[in-house]
Amino acid sequence: MQSPHRSLGPTRRSLLLGAGATALTTAAAGTLPAAASAATGDSTAAGGVPAAGTVASAGGAASPAAVPSPDELPLTGGAEFTIGLFWPPHPYASTAERYAEIRSAGFDFIISGNYAGDGNIFQYQLDLARTAGLQMLISDDIQIRNMSRWFSISDNTADFLSVTPAEASALYIRARDAYGPYSSLAGFNLYDEPGAGWFGTLAKAVAISRELAPGLLPYINLLPSDDPAYYRTFVDVVKPSLISFDRYPLLSENREDANYFHNWAIIRDAALHGDIPSWVFIQTLAYNNHREPTAAELLWQINISLAYGAKGIQYFTYWTPEAARGEGFGPALITVDGRRTPRYAAAQKINTTWLHQVGRELKPLVSESVAHANETPLPNGAVGFTPINLVTGVSGSSVVIGTFRSRDTTSADRWLLVANRSHSARAQAVVTPNQQTVASVGLFQPASQTYTARPVAPIPFDLAPGAATLVKLGAK
Repeated sequence: MQSPHRSLGPTRRSLLLGAGATALTTAAAGTLPAAASAATGDSTAAGGVPAAGTVASAGGAASPAAVPSPDELPLTGGAEFTIGLFWPPHPYASTAERYAEIRSAGFDFIISGNYAGDGNIFQYQLDLARTAGLQMLISDDIQIRNMSRWFSISDNTADFLSVTPAEASALYIRARDAYGPYSSLAGFNLYDEPGAGWFGTLAKAVAISRELAPGLLPYINLLPSDDPAYYRTFVDVVKPSLISFDRYPLLSENREDANYFHNWAIIRDAALHGDIPSWVFIQTLAYNNHREPTAAELLWQINISLAYGAKGIQYFTYWTPEAARGEGFGPALITVDGRRTPRYAAAQKINTTWLHQVGRELKPLVSESVAHANETPLPNGAVGFTPINLVTGVSGSSVVIGTFRSRDTTSADRWLLVANRSHSARAQAVVTPNQQTVASVGLFQPASQTYTARPVAPIPFDLAPGAATLVKLGAK
């Protein structure tokens, strides 16, 4: 198999663009390098990827590309609630058995990493993912890194830390044509945790992706931040297909990150502002100043995120990063040497018996409000419960209630995700529906994916640590 990073000849910018740089000016003019698809044997290309050897328009980002609905893209579209992971098995451990193990734990997609940075390795892993029924977001491909991370995108060729829009398009084409023939390709990880100063270049990179591969997901994960402007600016400037962030709330000495809920509140606001899905990473391991989560704490992170409107959950990490990285990583779902930890079994149970099922219910709904009931003092950024049209009161233990509505604005029905505020103690709470406005009450049963009817009367909840229940309130 020929590497997609083969050298095709030098140009004036080849040293800047790195090993395997293509003849960019030729590609920009519309004559592209031969696609690597001939060596793959996979005739099914990723959805919406133009055929190798074609380009939408020379210059890539010269004219605005259409912004596809998240409903039309891999991972964000469709009925399924997608669950992903970062730091998959390293190249030597990338086997059919290991990828089947990932799928068995209820995961849907992989964000590549763990020292996979070679084009041949990516192709090999894409093939494994396809066989296992997984999708992949590729990180660390040199062409994508050159177009969206190592260099800015600028028309000023005197800036030797930049590539032109035409050159960026040619770099993207090389990656697209190398991996696009694999149906398991979901998209590319353009940048992880960019500063706001990088948003202009990322806007151009996203536009290039949409023009040249409208069926692939241009993925960017953001920093944790307590600054609403960071996320609002990202949405307004980059015009992303989703907003993803990482913030790990389980600190050492049994502490919680005091601003975790504040960060979620401003992420939720930015997602609603852009009418895009919000995704989050959850913490699976101990590292510097963070503790090893229990099974209940994994579930708690997920249910709090769902209450705040999350439409995708990602695990950090799946495979354990080795000690040489210097961040004090403890065991994740799989140890450094490939053994399952108790968190693998916990994640498998959560993913396969709860998250996929409740996620299918919540994915098409719109987050309307998030309230913390019976909690004093309120965490930073949290809003206390006040009665709404369909609910007159909440009593008992502290719970977080996410309220959701249908996208059909004529429907007055509401869904409530009632989540235990505690990850260490049971919660017993009572939610009182308004008998003047509520016609029916249904409790979601994940095993059957149906709602069990109950009287329109106060609803008692007995929630295990970290657990949640979904309720549908039919309006009169």
